[in-house]
Formats: sequence, structure tokens, C-alpha cells
Amino acid sequence: MVRPMDESPTAGTGAPIYVLSAHPDGRTSRVNRRLRDAARGLPHVQVRDLYDAYPDYDIDVQAEQAAVARAQLVVLQHPIQWYSMPALQKLWMDDVLTHGWAYGHHASALHGKDLWLVATTGGAEASYHPESYNRYFFDAFLPPYEQTAALCGMRFLPPLVLHGAHRASEDEVQAHVNVFVDRLRTYPAWPELAELEACPACDVPETDRPRGT
Repeated sequence: MVRPMDESPTAGTGAPIYVLSAHPDGRTSRVNRRLRDAARGLPHVQVRDLYDAYPDYDIDVQAEQAAVARAQLVVLQHPIQWYSMPALQKLWMDDVLTHGWAYGHHASALHGKDLWLVATTGGAEASYHPESYNRYFFDAFLPPYEQTAALCGMRFLPPLVLHGAHRASEDEVQAHVNVFVDRLRTYPAWPELAELEACPACDVPETDRPRGT
């Protein structure tokens, strides 16, 4: 069974936010642990440490859907591993964002909400370049996140990324945490949000509904 939510929202303190923190070893994390702990201190933010809540990978789908339904902003906060999200975060997506609830014909539970990726990478920003070992700019690895948001009728917000997290200085880490906290405190009053397009419509026909594939 899922452990209690780390923080409960307080009415009137801002738009409700749900942070999904997913680091396979949060105790040794330099940056993600501090981001998680900083989010816990905000009254309108709920935090779920996925690896702490679900060590057996048995996700409480009903509890997670209820938490997402309450939020206006859903935050995926994790390290980038093999150009994607950690395994438990991926399982959360598979189990929680179900057809008929998160996407599909007449599914509107997430319509109009925002999805925000807050990530760290081990490689430096310069490594995400066609002439370096990661071979692509970092944006090339974002389409799965962007399309997940689109399929669910959500708006994908510009990611907050700290590259080279292993070698970042203490000042760089603290500055990154400060930006994260400021963004959570001020959401949805971000100037750039007014320039973003509305949530796209991706209606999946019944003929394409997953059936034991």
C-alpha cells in the first residue's frame, strides 16, 4: 500500500502541484534529493518519492490518479538514465495514465493541466551535441515526454535541466534548487506561459484502443 503523501496542499497558497520524485537511490543523490526536500517545504505542493512509496513497484493506481486529478501542475523530477526516465517512473506512467482515464475517446481527467520535466544529467551540456558522445542536442530526447502530455491533453512546459550534475559546484546546485523553488512558488504566474500554445487535441479512436498488445 502507498505510504502517506509527503505534504498536503493548503488552500489559498497557489495552484495545487504534484511532484513525482523518482531517483533510484535518493540517499546518495547530490541534486535530486535536494530538489525533493525543497519541494516538501511548500504548502501547496504534494510530493511523492516513488522509490520510497513503492519499493516493491506495486503502484497504488487509484491513489495516484486521485493525486494527479487534484493537481494543476504535475512535475516529473528525476535523473535522466539511458536518455529516458528511471524504471519506476516509467512504470508509473504505464499503470496510472490508463486508456479511458488519461487518454482516449471521452477521457478528459488531465485536460488543461500542465506537465513539467525537472531533470538532471550526468553528462555536461556540451556532451549533448552532434559532435560529442551523446550525438544529439538534449531536446532530441524530449518527444516522448511532449507526446505523453499531448495525448493526455496537457501542456508541456519548458523543462528545467541541470547538466553535469555530478560535477556541478555547490553554488550551481544551490542556484538550481533556488530556481526550482521559485518556479513552484510562483506557478502559474510564469511570464512565458502566456506564449505557449493551448493543450493539443489527440483523440484516440476506439479502434486503436490497446487490447492485450
